[in-house]
Amino acid sequence: MAETGRHDGEGLLAVGGRTTRPLPSISDATLRDSAHMAGVEFNAKDTAYIAQLLVRTGVELVEVGMISGAKSGDTHMIEAAHEAVGPERCLTLVVVRDRQQVVKALDEAERLGVRSVMLSIPTSAEHAALKLASASTKYLTSVANAAIEMCKERGFHVTFSGEDGARTDRERLVSYVTAGFAAGADRFRLAETVAYLAPWQMYDVISDLTAIDGAEIEIHSHNMLGMATANSLAAYEAGAEWISATAGGIGERGGNAPLAEVLTSLRVVYGDDRFDLSHLTTLTQAALKGSGLGESFMSGPTTPHAFAYELPGQLSHPAAYETLPPEVVGNSRELRVRTRFTKPLIQWALSGSDVEVDVEAFATWLADRQEQDGRPLLDRDTIRKHAAEFQHS
Repeated sequence: MAETGRHDGEGLLAVGGRTTRPLPSISDATLRDSAHMAGVEFNAKDTAYIAQLLVRTGVELVEVGMISGAKSGDTHMIEAAHEAVGPERCLTLVVVRDRQQVVKALDEAERLGVRSVMLSIPTSAEHAALKLASASTKYLTSVANAAIEMCKERGFHVTFSGEDGARTDRERLVSYVTAGFAAGADRFRLAETVAYLAPWQMYDVISDLTAIDGAEIEIHSHNMLGMATANSLAAYEAGAEWISATAGGIGERGGNAPLAEVLTSLRVVYGDDRFDLSHLTTLTQAALKGSGLGESFMSGPTTPHAFAYELPGQLSHPAAYETLPPEVVGNSRELRVRTRFTKPLIQWALSGSDVEVDVEAFATWLADRQEQDGRPLLDRDTIRKHAAEFQHS
């Protein structure tokens, strides 16, 4: 591990009278990862306020929204963040599944004025088999390289990910990342989608990646095991140049590396005074209020949201997303949703019940009812109850 020291005012760490490599840049995923945990939805006003506070704090890049095709449910967030802090300070996640889907997603990104994209690509054999319909390393690399090249042709700054990267075979991961940079990518993000590594293990994984010629590496860690901040610092020690965090640690699967913990750790451990920490409490409170989670939010495996999902793929294949089954810690798995009523989600919620409805008509009716009721959180039982009511209306 590297020796610690004081920041020299130029973004460099001074140790024993000499200067070492720059301190890490910070990106924040509150308006993407936090915004897509089950039941959480930020409006445009909350988005703009959070983005402004992030920039005032000194965060270099605000990750906002997700685009998977021709229409994005996050349009209001992307436009609000662009208006508040400028598109040059923002990055938007683009889902990658196949060439045709990526073309539609990039068309939408261009329409919204996105300049920087983060290509979300499943790299572990398990996630690739589920989402790309193939666990082949060759096919994974082909899909990723095609997406990267399409992005560069359109002039985007490109970060590509290793979704479930922490559980990806090391040889497979290095081969994939090497090919991605050769295809023209600007940065690689290791996503610890499923909390899996201890700091010393993270150090070894990141060391493999930073050894790749010209590699610029980012760490995005989840907090189910309570080690997201420690793993982020370990990644930096191993050569990572970016750390991704969220306000309050809000995020899927037990939360993310909390921005306040990351920045205060950088201040105390490395003497990093680049950031205005005075905004952190207000920022965290704004994120908690906007998310609807309230001040009681906690990360880790024992919270109500730790094993809560609103995507049918996660509900149907929970083991692919969980560090441990919820029963191990006395918790339970559940559906939590406010307004994101997709046809597959409704079908999953009603599967095994005696209720038969026109799914699309019911989804529209349920969305209208939610608006009237103030968007309360719904679970599977409540959706079934509403479906029975709709069936007999």
